Amino acid sequence: MTDQDYEQQIRTYGWPQLNKLWQAIGAKNTPGWGKGKALEYLIVRAFELGGATVRYPYSVSENSQILEQIDGVIYHHHLSCLLECKDQTDPVNFEPIAKLRSQLMRRPTTIGNFFSMSGFTEPALKLMETLSPQMILLWCPEEIELCLDRENIIDALLLKYHYYVERCKSDFNITSVMI
Repeated sequence: MTDQDYEQQIRTYGWPQLNKLWQAIGAKNTPGWGKGKALEYLIVRAFELGGATVRYPYSVSENSQILEQIDGVIYHHHLSCLLECKDQTDPVNFEPIAKLRSQLMRRPTTIGNFFSMSGFTEPALKLMETLSPQMILLWCPEEIELCLDRENIIDALLLKYHYYVERCKSDFNITSVMI
């Protein structure tokens, strides 16, 4: 399937279908979706259903060379956010976070949101403290599930954003206050 096919398919999904897809992602059973694609499109669609303006996954090219692959972009009021999604077994190490940081450095006033199905390594969490002025909010599976259950990912984004601004913590887990 092409990116356009994935986008057309996911745009037919409401919250109940996103919850079913979430269960399939957790079970590692997403036929018809390329590796990691189900999570990328699920996250973007959740923001779209929440009222954000979105851009589904795309590539940035120059002279027919792909410079970047972006997992999605969301715009909500004053926030512009690049999305990165990793559906892998091992916790995410710092390298993909550094890649997202370099993408953010090219875009003023944009923050990052990193969604991981397997969490993050200790070195990645430690090194997150050195990213300023780039802001990257880290999301874990429990938070994604809570947002899907509540049919509201925008309030979670704002909560994580406010917490980061006030306390400089990228890995604030919203389940501690939204349950």
